[in-house]
Amino acid sequence: MGKSQTDFSAFESLDMRVGRVISVEETATRKPTYRMRVDFGNEVGLKTTCGAYKNYRKEDLLGRLVIGLLNVGSKKMGSEVSEFLLLGVKNEKGETVYLAPESDAPLGAAVF
Repeated sequence: MGKSQTDFSAFESLDMRVGRVISVEETATRKPTYRMRVDFGNEVGLKTTCGAYKNYRKEDLLGRLVIGLLNVGSKKMGSEVSEFLLLGVKNEKGETVYLAPESDAPLGAAVF
């Protein structure tokens, strides 16, 4: 059963953009987590996110394009702070699979 409909302006208010992962580090949080720095281009710049992306090896994330939701504020995760939400879905194993453009796209390009 689907969720109820909302006005299209709600979608338009979301700032979703393409970014490139430039660094991946282990964190000191309760759950296995990576801290990732993502470059969203000249207009937005670098942002940090933390999340349970441990089904990926660090080297597989470096340089990858991702989709981030930028205008949701910061979220504290233990001693870490996420500045944006890296969008993803759960696979059949319950692991995070991040959303990414199918082909190359400019950094900072808006999702529509």
